Amino acid sequence: MLVSYRWLSEYVDLTGVTAAELADRITKSGIEVERVEALDRGMNSVVIGHVLECEPHPNADKLRKCLVDLGEGEPVQIICGAPNVAKGQKVAVAKVGAVLPGNFKIKRAKLRGEESNGMICSLQELGVETKIVPKEYADGIFVFPSDAPVGADALEWLGLHDEVLELSLTPNRADCLSMIGVAYEVAAILGREVKLPKAAVKETNENVHDYISVRVEAPEDNPLYAGRIVKNVRIGPSPLWMQARLMAAGIRPHNNVVDITNYILLEYGQPLHAFDYDRLGSQEIVVRRAKAGETIVTLDDVERKLTEDHLVITNGREPVALAGVMGGANSEVRDDTKTVFIEAAYFTSPVIRQAVKDHGLRSEASTRFEKGIDPARTKEALERAAALMAEYAGGEVVGGVVEASVWREEPVAVTVTLERINGVLGTAMSKEEVAVILSNLQFPFTEDNGTFTIDVPSRRRDIAIEEDIIEEVARLYGYDRLPATLPVAEAKPGGL
Repeated sequence: MLVSYRWLSEYVDLTGVTAAELADRITKSGIEVERVEALDRGMNSVVIGHVLECEPHPNADKLRKCLVDLGEGEPVQIICGAPNVAKGQKVAVAKVGAVLPGNFKIKRAKLRGEESNGMICSLQELGVETKIVPKEYADGIFVFPSDAPVGADALEWLGLHDEVLELSLTPNRADCLSMIGVAYEVAAILGREVKLPKAAVKETNENVHDYISVRVEAPEDNPLYAGRIVKNVRIGPSPLWMQARLMAAGIRPHNNVVDITNYILLEYGQPLHAFDYDRLGSQEIVVRRAKAGETIVTLDDVERKLTEDHLVITNGREPVALAGVMGGANSEVRDDTKTVFIEAAYFTSPVIRQAVKDHGLRSEASTRFEKGIDPARTKEALERAAALMAEYAGGEVVGGVVEASVWREEPVAVTVTLERINGVLGTAMSKEEVAVILSNLQFPFTEDNGTFTIDVPSRRRDIAIEEDIIEEVARLYGYDRLPATLPVAEAKPGGL
């Protein structure tokens, strides 16, 4: 899991704790942080420039001569070889004296007889991996939105003044496959509060049931399925701050609707899928096991043969998605999409794992379903996605949620005594110290004469027995504070 320090700071107050210090404290608490990477890589003097003029280089067919306003006096001439550079663009410019990744220093130069005072940059030249650069900028320079201020720090606008912590998660810590999950963990370590995002959805007077119905024929595989309709969306780029967060997490931006589903996946750990409602081909969703011999062309344009081991989302006739793994090409969101059906579901691990194995398709979504998500957050994530689509895609959220559910939250309560905790850990903690740790973990509990009864939150599916609670207390108390003891054994005389 790649965790943006700046993004994390929106959920937990990180004042006074650097990214490196936070990484150390997380590691000491039981989750290894493999590395901390500064996204700006020591870069400086990269600003937003405005291309005032752009014409062919007189002595080179593949070069362009640009006059660029850097917001500091007279415009400068810069020679650029990018195929997509054009007059009127807002671009990232490394000024003379700037340092780019790899200790590449920008100097005044002459290119085929024409002076060049700086460099118009692609995202790759600013240290972003090609595989996560938006496709329209993969082979050229990056173009900022038209409202980007000339002369501003381009790295700030791109979210590159940030550090990313790479967490190495063990299979039992699926709760930290989301920013909110990591926030709970960090808040427990630091003894601070978690600030959760808010999802205020403004609905139209229409009813979602007039648009779509849902039927689940395999409830053992899909205990909860919910969806919303958002109409009159305008497909376009997502806001730059969202693109920056996706790229920091290793995900390539696509468009506002798809990016919002990926953003929610990272924020809540809840995979979502957006269907083009008008391309679904019906007004119903039926979730079932595939029929032997059925096929689906997935979003990667590969035709996949299905078996009865696979769970599919259908329009009542044919598959439109391989559940929890990848959507179908026949219902994907495209540039002309106007109405979106947002799917939020809880698919059980075994059926997803089987599909991943059979088709060699592992995605960010399938990884989370395989390890187990928190179904208590499924509809909350759906609300958040709908609210963001209204805000950043200009959509109107149709009233109501369509839902099919047999899922019931089963409370998990674990009881453990203070004597047992201290006996296992070799400590002499007071009940007050244990109470503080449980409170920091945000585990609701009661205490009666040294006996703690803990109501385990649904987000922590890894906790079921008293040893799990003891481990939580130990790691928050500090493994480095646990006393070292040697085993005691009675010596007996030997003999033949």
